[in-house]
Amino acid sequence: MTSSPDLHPGRPLVFSAPLTIGVLADTHVFARGGRRLDPAVPALFARHGVGLILHAGDVNTASVLQTLGEVALTLAVRGNNDDADLRTSLPAVVEFSVGRFAFALLHGHVGKTARAAARRYAGRVDCVVYGHSHIPKSELVDGTLLFNPGSATDRRWQPHFGVGLIRVSAEWVVPETILFDDPRHLANVRASVGEPGGASVCR
Repeated sequence: MTSSPDLHPGRPLVFSAPLTIGVLADTHVFARGGRRLDPAVPALFARHGVGLILHAGDVNTASVLQTLGEVALTLAVRGNNDDADLRTSLPAVVEFSVGRFAFALLHGHVGKTARAAARRYAGRVDCVVYGHSHIPKSELVDGTLLFNPGSATDRRWQPHFGVGLIRVSAEWVVPETILFDDPRHLANVRASVGEPGGASVCR
């Protein structure tokens, strides 16, 4: 279990480790559209015991955040396609820390590419979560983990839908990209066990 974050206005947003974070972006669920966030996604996060959910923008309607908020505290940023209410109420960037690790959450539409927008934080924080491109990606740049989960609902030209999990301990930040063709497949995803490998941040 992790302690509750300090949500007092004007103070840094701080979470304690260990913490499992659910990550998604670019759900593009419009109020009058046919697209929806499949219940298998919040069920996946609940099954993995996430204590925090990050949405990297283009939520489009607040109902998605309400659904995610039933699982865990949800932080979100505005994207270029969000409705007027979300563009007004959501910040462009959220910075917070989990234990000793500093995070930044942004959409990625301000800049030449989403990856370029995320790279602006390389060397400044330990992990950047971003979206906009709908391209799942996990890489280390100047010691900073850049993590894009892809989209759980709108894969566009990508072969798979995607969501993410980030596990934070006292010593490391370990990302996991979960790709799927059908939301029903998420019921088969089990927790990964072991120390970090690949694009992970260790301290």
